[in-house]
Amino acid sequence: MDFANYTRRKTSTTHVGSLCIGSDYPIRIQTMANTSTNDIEGSVAQALRCREAGAELLRFTTQGMREVESLRQIREQLLPTVGDSLPLVADVHFQADVADAAAQVVEKVRVNPGNYIDPARKFKHIDYTDEEYAAELQRLRERFTALLTICKQHKTAIRLGVNHGSLSDRIMSRYGDTPAGMCESVMEFLRVAVDEQFTDIVISIKASNTRVMVDTMRLLVQAMDKEQMAFPLHLGVTEAGEGEDGRIKSAVGIGALLADGIGDTIRVSLSEAPEAEIPVARAIRDYFADPRSPRYNGTLAISHWPLANEEPKANGQQPTAVYYASDVNNWNLFALHAAAECGRLLWAEDAKALVLVNPHFSAEELERLSKDILQAAGVMRYKTEFVSCPGCGRTLFGLEDTIAAVKAAFREAEKEYPFLRTLKIGVMGCIVNGPGEMADADYGYVGAARGKVSLYEGKTCIRMNIPQEEAVQTLIDYIVTNHKLQII
Repeated sequence: MDFANYTRRKTSTTHVGSLCIGSDYPIRIQTMANTSTNDIEGSVAQALRCREAGAELLRFTTQGMREVESLRQIREQLLPTVGDSLPLVADVHFQADVADAAAQVVEKVRVNPGNYIDPARKFKHIDYTDEEYAAELQRLRERFTALLTICKQHKTAIRLGVNHGSLSDRIMSRYGDTPAGMCESVMEFLRVAVDEQFTDIVISIKASNTRVMVDTMRLLVQAMDKEQMAFPLHLGVTEAGEGEDGRIKSAVGIGALLADGIGDTIRVSLSEAPEAEIPVARAIRDYFADPRSPRYNGTLAISHWPLANEEPKANGQQPTAVYYASDVNNWNLFALHAAAECGRLLWAEDAKALVLVNPHFSAEELERLSKDILQAAGVMRYKTEFVSCPGCGRTLFGLEDTIAAVKAAFREAEKEYPFLRTLKIGVMGCIVNGPGEMADADYGYVGAARGKVSLYEGKTCIRMNIPQEEAVQTLIDYIVTNHKLQII
């Protein structure tokens, strides 16, 4: 395989304060604060830690006008120390007027096409006539044009950020929960921006399912090319989780697109301190951008071969395995490199197995990593999968401790109930986006209030506002009971 032919997709340039994104500029690395935005002192301290770690943009949750004022104060306190080297991004959901106000305070505003003008989703199908749908699009155009006007006046950039689980009922009713629906959700806004000659836009389409994330972003590039658009793209696997699992999952999704030449800014969304995300994102970026990386310097080899004793596929071809060899002696880097490279190869070859070779690590370590990559790529499931938000100012419990407790409880329960290994469990910090953002999780654990948790089966709430100390066992008991009823 010729790795030297990597070429990054050419895009237009988006200006975020003094930072340039896209075109021939470097791939930028960003993260999101998990402090309360109204904790000015704590937010400033975390922003400085993120900047020291190498963050080039920092996003803050912005639920209302109080948070807009807090952002203004955070920006003012940061200016003497970091100047314009760390643009701030206001993350706005559900309230268009808050986006208007935030655009006058910080360098960039993130709006979610799924809830910018559409009401909070109720997961209901609505039958629109063509005339009714056109009227909704006109309402979108009028409201979004008002924001664009403010952004022009204040030289503020916009991020259009679609998440798999937060499509509006309007889009879901016409397109379903599909990559096409996610793309159209963005394209509706981009057409307005083009008509208004507004160009300082970055687009993200995220999912916790790596294959959905990659397929949808590739589809969006095709849709933009068809309409002669070339806006910069932000990459990330949302709710990737924490620890090595979260890092591998992020590398699989982000790596597959960077290998295509797609991506101008990235974030590794971990349920950890935001500054911990930065070195992971840098390692993934550098693997594709640095000519000294194993991808280019001859230490990496990839091949495929037919798997013996496997039934032929529908097209008559024999199932294949991917073979990946490297002599990188740092385990964390090796794991990220293997995940970043092999996810797309597994999909391209429709491969069913992955063999990793590295002289510095044991066969047991390599086998476990291969299974983790296969699971992150959606090829197999050998242990319970957890999707968890990275946390923000809306989070209603100690996220890292909670995830650790949920994981430990499920790992123990797996010993008695092996079927749990086939499930995907969502752990979400708040009710605002939790039920939707869990998307394709089988069950969910969602912060409902301080010390209270609501439990979900799919998008249906099965227990509401139960004490947090009872929540994990209640969820496991419900799953086990439900499973037993299904097999009777």
